[in-house]
Amino acid sequence: MGQRGEPRRTHASDGELGAAVARAQQGDEDAFAVAYRIVHPGLLGYLRGLVGEDAEDVASDAWLEIARDLARFDGDGAGFRGWTAAIARHRALDHLRRRRVRPRAAALDEEDVLGLAGPLDTYEQALESLSTARALGLVRTLPPDQAEAVLLRVVVGLDAPAAARVLGKRPGAVRTAAYRGLKRLAERLAATGAPQDEPRRPGESAEPE
Repeated sequence: MGQRGEPRRTHASDGELGAAVARAQQGDEDAFAVAYRIVHPGLLGYLRGLVGEDAEDVASDAWLEIARDLARFDGDGAGFRGWTAAIARHRALDHLRRRRVRPRAAALDEEDVLGLAGPLDTYEQALESLSTARALGLVRTLPPDQAEAVLLRVVVGLDAPAAARVLGKRPGAVRTAAYRGLKRLAERLAATGAPQDEPRRPGESAEPE
């Protein structure tokens, strides 16, 4: 857990993902399938937080664009997660515009969150429960800026600078939104008695960037 109370998870699969993307860019279809297998679950969870039951359709559109523009991507496995998340977000916003549904506007100023510190176990509870459908449903009840920050940080697995690039915000604003969102989520999980998942697996970290 970082000094601002923000979680960070490292992905042991990012090395495999980067290698798969590099091979896929050379025309290896099996390698693209590997990249899809690694990235898609988190991407789908993120889209469920944005468009709900239409997530599968939006994800399909996003992957068509990802496949089409793959040769333009330049980066490693972690960078590919951010790149695909940005594409998925654009497709989600296009989908909402077609349905004439506007996401609720939410302004968030960057601020020092040291004064907002709370018990660390609330964050552990929120993090370990996010893989459940129940917890993902609760994420959608958060203010939009907090929900999206939590989804990008925890479900997709981006660090604060990468999530900030996807959202067009400052990293500090994303950290603050994620902090507040996880705090609210932990409180709601505790109130509803949501069970925790198994403890964090070896190789995953909660250290700050």
